[in-house]
Amino acid sequence: MEEAPTVFVTGTAGAGKTTFVRAFVGWLRAEGHDATVVNLDPGFEGDAIDPDVDIREWVRLADIQDEYGLGPNGAQVAAADMIALKIFEVKQAIAQHPSDLVLVDTPGQIELFAFREASRAIVDALGGEECAIAFLFDPALARSAPGFVSLLLLSATVEFRLRRPMVNVLTKSDALTPEQLAEIAAWSDEPGALYEAVTRDPPTPDVQLSTEVLRGIDTMGPLTGLFPTSAQAGTGLDTFYRATRRIFAGGEDLEPSQPPPGE
Repeated sequence: MEEAPTVFVTGTAGAGKTTFVRAFVGWLRAEGHDATVVNLDPGFEGDAIDPDVDIREWVRLADIQDEYGLGPNGAQVAAADMIALKIFEVKQAIAQHPSDLVLVDTPGQIELFAFREASRAIVDALGGEECAIAFLFDPALARSAPGFVSLLLLSATVEFRLRRPMVNVLTKSDALTPEQLAEIAAWSDEPGALYEAVTRDPPTPDVQLSTEVLRGIDTMGPLTGLFPTSAQAGTGLDTFYRATRRIFAGGEDLEPSQPPPGE
């Protein structure tokens, strides 16, 4: 059976990864598409999502803390490597849920997903031939020009580390004013507008650093754009979907696995 495309959802802590996954899965299913949800966070608590495949069946943070006498941070680092050892069991479990798309909710700490060697093995094993990274921009940071540049740098670093197509997503867009949203959209579409916003303030070391980082990112290639979404309002999810389809199938839509509800 042909493997379904896979999207890894990552971003800074508090960006709303789990909430975004829940909202997007709901949108997909309302459109008649099947989606498999994978929880890759061994320390996940709560019931925000009900994953089809849960890493906690093999690796659980609390158990690692108890067994090895580690604190939360040390246990997270150990868990990241243990996940890589169990990844083929996870892959087999995913195969038991045929679907149109696999959504992987990654650990809340981005460094555990992007900056460990085990992560490349995990992405290679689960991603298959069709794989993309959704990097979530937290509006609390993205609404300032230096904050936006720092998120761009993180996104570019994750792309460099994992060597997969990247889709940048602005979450919680309903928390921004129309003016803030328009300004962020301009920054993502026009590098000159972002450069102007960064250099608008007096030339402090922070401004100088942001300027140099922006120049470095610009030399790596054009910005990939930013897709505003709101899980609460349900907006922008269709646009994100189309962005993934451009990566996986040149824009060709999926045939619904089943009629959308109500039809």
